[in-house]
Amino acid sequence: MKNIFEIEETFNDMRLDRWIRNKFGSVPQGLIEKNLRNGNIKINKKRAKSSFKVKTNDKIYVFNFNFQNKLVQKKIKFKPTNEIIKENEDLVIDNNEDFVVLNKSAGIAVQGGTKSKKNLVDIFTNSEIFDQTKPYSVHRLDKDTSGVFILAKNRKSAQLLTTLFRLRKVYKTYLAICHGELEKDKGIWKGSLIRYEGKKQISEKAETIFSVIDKNSNSTLVQMKPITGRKHQLRKQLFIENHSIIGDKKYNSQKDNKSINKNLMLHSYQIKFRINEKKYTYRASLPEYFKKMLKTKRLNFQDNLID
Repeated sequence: MKNIFEIEETFNDMRLDRWIRNKFGSVPQGLIEKNLRNGNIKINKKRAKSSFKVKTNDKIYVFNFNFQNKLVQKKIKFKPTNEIIKENEDLVIDNNEDFVVLNKSAGIAVQGGTKSKKNLVDIFTNSEIFDQTKPYSVHRLDKDTSGVFILAKNRKSAQLLTTLFRLRKVYKTYLAICHGELEKDKGIWKGSLIRYEGKKQISEKAETIFSVIDKNSNSTLVQMKPITGRKHQLRKQLFIENHSIIGDKKYNSQKDNKSINKNLMLHSYQIKFRINEKKYTYRASLPEYFKKMLKTKRLNFQDNLID
């Protein structure tokens, strides 16, 4: 038996194995690899590797009905309580007919996965805000990062916003509190970041404009505007500069720091974009733990410091 799926623009340039998990739920990598090798999954009737980047309108052919059933059975959705739904609805900054903007809390994933069950997509799927539709994820924000996040309300808006992000027409500003005193007050971090696909090492160019808002010998409050959108880009770049973000357990340059703050001091502060000549600007207020850290580190921040 054969099933055919067409790639929506929302998933353009996504890895094939990620698309499979997004479509069918938590599927073991070994099972994906096995079915790709056996030709049970093909792209446009051709064999492909799990790292293949799917494109809009590509056709995914899934053969073997039993394999399809196994995938469906593994798809387990998070069932939020009314309290959790209400908590996240209260974080909404803007709610219009095309998309919702919210001030995402730290510690919650955007989509469910093997490591994260609690996620925004499943929460807002059950919200009255999406009563006549469903939420579409159009960009990424790390689980431990707080701040501005957008969910589209319909496929057309999702495709448009996804395209704007991909073409770098959405301008993002992040705030971070990092260890130590950054030597330069402003500049551009340029270089290559390494990531892995299995055992394969991949090098990607990354670029971020940064400027220091306040600093002392102990710590720095830095504003960052990423030009590229690599995974963990800002966290990796500050780690490379030997000024890792306070609370970062993965990229931590402070080896002698026995007590890492439980919160990651990285906040998506502002997003700006334009649709049909209309300008949109959204800002997310700082979490209380972030404000407390600023006070503890004797760092000052005022909204008018951000352009």
